[in-house]
Amino acid sequence: MIVIGISGGSASGKTSIAVELMEAFPNHRITLLRQDDYYKDLSHLSFEERTKVNFDHPNAFDLDLLVENVRDLKAGKAITKPLYDFKEHNRKKEWENVSPSEVLIIEGLFVLYHPALREACDLCVYIDAMSDIRLIRRLQRDVLERGRSMDSIISQYLATVKPMHDAFVEPSKAYAHIIVPIGVENRVGVDVLITKIRSILQ
Repeated sequence: MIVIGISGGSASGKTSIAVELMEAFPNHRITLLRQDDYYKDLSHLSFEERTKVNFDHPNAFDLDLLVENVRDLKAGKAITKPLYDFKEHNRKKEWENVSPSEVLIIEGLFVLYHPALREACDLCVYIDAMSDIRLIRRLQRDVLERGRSMDSIISQYLATVKPMHDAFVEPSKAYAHIIVPIGVENRVGVDVLITKIRSILQ
């Protein structure tokens, strides 16, 4: 199994790149782990209390469980992983069974920030999109897909998203093997990434 870690700021295009890579290798079994599914269980808090949680800090995630799951998959063991509901700001009751595969893609804000996660990766990728582009994408995504209001998105961006990005996510770019500016729209960058992965698989 080869492990590819994809990091970058909120709405930088991490998921789009991951999907692009999966589609580029239809003859290989590929597993995608999204760090977002590893948000900690907040069932002990009311919905109103959950909306006030800093979801952009590393402590919001059960990264130890993610590391454990990655290690098990690399060892050829099946795992059961959590799922997350963005509208409820909480874990779903259902968990997902995941089997080992030839390629494991891990995508999320802190994949390169967390030492054990990046050390588990054979290839570390950082998606480097400009802040105004990421904010526009986040507004579109959270309004259309997650039922958020524009005011709440902007408030969260200023209060936690940008400060946490500057403190934790942006510095992790230093650990990337490959940096892809803009995101999936950067076709040359995506092609370079696909070529590199193809060489590893061979």
